[in-house]
Amino acid sequence: MKRTRHSGGFTTIELLIALVIIAILTAVALPSYRSYVQRSKVPPALDALSSLSTRMEQCYQDTGTYTSCAPCSTSLPTPANFTVTCTIATGANAGRSYTATATGSGQMSGYAYTIDSSGNRATTAHPNGTNSTCWTTRGGSTCDT
Repeated sequence: MKRTRHSGGFTTIELLIALVIIAILTAVALPSYRSYVQRSKVPPALDALSSLSTRMEQCYQDTGTYTSCAPCSTSLPTPANFTVTCTIATGANAGRSYTATATGSGQMSGYAYTIDSSGNRATTAHPNGTNSTCWTTRGGSTCDT
């Protein structure tokens, strides 16, 4: 009677090929995932700036000046991974305009967004470049509102 060799499982080559395929997929997917997670942390900062802008406009309607507006001086929003600052114009335009900025910190360093008293929104710092006319874009060219 002839004995046949029965093989079970994977050969070393098959195992190495599977590992290489997994490594390639990971190398492609991981940067995309990191970018997605990072982009998901931007909206709270933009919401905070929009909210601050609304409160500043309400104060201006009540008082006729931004100088006495508490939102810009005492009750700034604190979105995760961002620091919000607000400056009121001095000099000839004293109390007539402001600029609020959300600057990324930690994982979001390198990101910065602004809004001013005229409602102008701008991306002043971003790893992929800046945009002086809007915060975010749809399809790479159309401003998201």
